[in-house]
Amino acid sequence: MTYEQIFLFCLLGVVFALLVWGRVRYDLVAFSGLVVAVAGGVVPAEDAFVGFGHEAVMIIALVLIVSRAMVNAGAVELVARFVISAGRPLSTHIGVMSVVGAALSAVINNVAALVMLMTLDIEAAKKAKRPVSQTLMPLSFATILGGMITLIGTPPNIVVAQFRERALGQPFSMFDFTPVGIICALVGIAFVTLVGWRLIPDIGQRTSLGEDGEPSLFIAEARVKESSKAVGKPLSTLYPLGDECDVSVLGLVRRGRRLPGFAAGDEVQKGDHVVLEGDPKSIEAFIGTAGLDTPGTEKHGGLTGKSLTLIEAIVPDNARMVGRTALDLRLLYRRGVTLLGVSRQGQRFRERVRRLPIKPGDVVLLLGPESRVNDAADWLGVLPLAERSHNVVQRGKALFTIGVFAAAVATAVAGLVPLAIALAGAVAVYAFSNIMRAREVYEAVEWPVIVLLGSLIPLGLALEETGGTRLIAEVIVAQTGALPVWAILAILMVVTMTLSDFLNNVATALIAAPVGLSVARALDVSPDPFLMGIAVAASCAFLTPIGHKNNTIIMGPGGYRFGDYWRMGLPLEMIIIAVGVPAILFVWPL
Repeated sequence: MTYEQIFLFCLLGVVFALLVWGRVRYDLVAFSGLVVAVAGGVVPAEDAFVGFGHEAVMIIALVLIVSRAMVNAGAVELVARFVISAGRPLSTHIGVMSVVGAALSAVINNVAALVMLMTLDIEAAKKAKRPVSQTLMPLSFATILGGMITLIGTPPNIVVAQFRERALGQPFSMFDFTPVGIICALVGIAFVTLVGWRLIPDIGQRTSLGEDGEPSLFIAEARVKESSKAVGKPLSTLYPLGDECDVSVLGLVRRGRRLPGFAAGDEVQKGDHVVLEGDPKSIEAFIGTAGLDTPGTEKHGGLTGKSLTLIEAIVPDNARMVGRTALDLRLLYRRGVTLLGVSRQGQRFRERVRRLPIKPGDVVLLLGPESRVNDAADWLGVLPLAERSHNVVQRGKALFTIGVFAAAVATAVAGLVPLAIALAGAVAVYAFSNIMRAREVYEAVEWPVIVLLGSLIPLGLALEETGGTRLIAEVIVAQTGALPVWAILAILMVVTMTLSDFLNNVATALIAAPVGLSVARALDVSPDPFLMGIAVAASCAFLTPIGHKNNTIIMGPGGYRFGDYWRMGLPLEMIIIAVGVPAILFVWPL
């Protein structure tokens, strides 16, 4: 091996190890890897930032903006609410939700589709008095499956399509993914509807939502006012009121430190903070009845303030809050909003709420004036669970928004303009039609994904130009040379799928696509089946909550643990391989 190949293999090994470790932001890992590659001489300095001008980067960014516009205009809600009903049997409900989720994911970003449908699914679970854990995982998996149906449904499809254009001169078109994608999606949906949901373990009290869909198990703090009746009395005197309000009194914080144990016999003093556990309504009732107050009263008036709103919101993995505390963010000072409580799959913790580092999948409880709390949720990047109205939702423009998107897709499919230009035109129309505010255009883009993609593209090009991908392909062919081509394709898909379960799917597609092309050339067969197999496999991350953002989003509300996903995910991935390989070879012959 040459110096460049050894350097790149070692560098990519470290990058992948850090991505799997997950303690460092994936965009920072990728960008640092790019800097190291330039410093090591394997990526020319003049080519360091070519990835940020790549068409795949622009298409992914524009798809995210279009998805936000569709949500803002109520287009997604219009479709979803028309077909969703809480009165259906569970299997029927899962089937309908899965079909709707997959269909929406085919035309908008699958994360946006999940966020909108998840709120409706939680409402349906509440009305039907069933655990939301039974339906959220099937919904997440269905939206992932639906993304495979079109070019814009999921980033790996865009990455593979643009790689094909660079390698073979022609990209995959908008609906080239549809035959294979729709077969895999339909079979996958049938599985999660009829069998898959039955494999989900009994979540019990782990869920951040109660058995009937109501929020529960938030850890919160209440400040003791001078006028509180609890002052001068043991903390245990609040226990009867806690039982009445269905709230657990867990302890006492004094001068910034949690007192040992439950502090039941300790005398309550002015300025103490009482640690509580319960659902938002019960916590609010307890605080008011006990004459306590919430942190941040000086900013928004506490529970006696006017027009206060209490919302629960999920923390996705790219939220501003992840890894930081309310104090780090200066949330109360900057936004006038209090982090009242945190729910972490029913876990209890001794850290103070405002000093607790937030993790992906947590559900946070925000308190403040309605205008501020909504803006704070957007600023923090969290996803509200409860339905709330925004002044940007213009339901009268839903059909107009859909029409503009359809026109953009039609012009791209007809070959009149490239897809990126068509989507850019749609975004311009949305902006001038006030469907999106200027700030939302930028907020809709998942910048960490853009940085990841822009940083890894030069590394992938370097690996290909130095012969690294050809070397990997030669090793694969040498080890599997006695097998038929379909078996080699299946093995390549299994490896890609496994990588995607632990890495970002964009990173997986960027590295696996050149390898797939090199394998096809070594076997002297058409590269299209291998590229299509890479696209399908990179999209199917069902084994872990970290493989796909949708799986992370549902982790808190559903109360799932890391080891819960494989129970339904493993058989689903096996089914996708079993169905996908023959479907690919039928639609894209060798």
